[in-house]
Amino acid sequence: MHRFTQVDVFTDELFAGNPVAVVHDADDLTDAQMAAIAAWTNLSETTFLLRPTQPGADYRLRIFTPRRELPFAGHPTLGSARAWLEAGGVPDDGAGPVQECGAGLVRVHAADRLAFEAPPLLRSGPVDAGDLPVLAAGLGVDDVVDAAWVDNGPGWVALLLRDAATVLALEPDLRALAESDVSRAVGVVGPHPAGSDAAFEVRAFVPSMGVGEDPVTGSLNAGLAQWLVPAGHAPSSYVAAQGTVLGRRGRIHVEHAGDAVHVGGDTVVGVSGTLAV
Repeated sequence: MHRFTQVDVFTDELFAGNPVAVVHDADDLTDAQMAAIAAWTNLSETTFLLRPTQPGADYRLRIFTPRRELPFAGHPTLGSARAWLEAGGVPDDGAGPVQECGAGLVRVHAADRLAFEAPPLLRSGPVDAGDLPVLAAGLGVDDVVDAAWVDNGPGWVALLLRDAATVLALEPDLRALAESDVSRAVGVVGPHPAGSDAAFEVRAFVPSMGVGEDPVTGSLNAGLAQWLVPAGHAPSSYVAAQGTVLGRRGRIHVEHAGDAVHVGGDTVVGVSGTLAV
């Protein structure tokens, strides 16, 4: 029997964010069992808390989509930290927990809301001129303001569109995006009008991972912040909205703190119980 927690992330209201399933004390589970559990929960990600293997880490986290394992993902990082803390976890250094994952050690700050420090990008820079039309065609847009690689593990490539309304109106060809050899993870972002409760609208399309559109995506927003702010497209601190088209109300809080980028959001525990494996 394993403790099981399901946490809604990037929301202060249950059912309005992006849920992650968390299996505790999972050191005895095989890779095949983890993959089977992730396929069974059928959430965008399911995570497994294990004993750490690196000095300075409070726990090790493995992250699975319904089809594959990821080295890093954002909303699973925050949701798993919340589940670990709820289960009585105490960080070794007295601050927020330090997570060990495929991307290395990730610090999670525990203040008014949980926030993770964005890991370094594995791939950045402009999108090849030959690849941009393929992405634009898959998304069904012909007016791209800017584009860049913002990959911190899942494979993100991102397109900046002229405004949030254009982002919200997208009806992408998910099959074309899945079959494209440019990237398995495509994000889009557009600014809201001044005075809105969010500065940007974000959408994330990952059909090749078994998820057509992800409701609220921490890893994408982390990569976006590491691109948009230095490029002059965004202020150093802002709030992004995501999940609107899916009936969610995700809010991602981004803040540049020195050389670090903090990506935070509220978390709500929705399910607590046990899982028999």
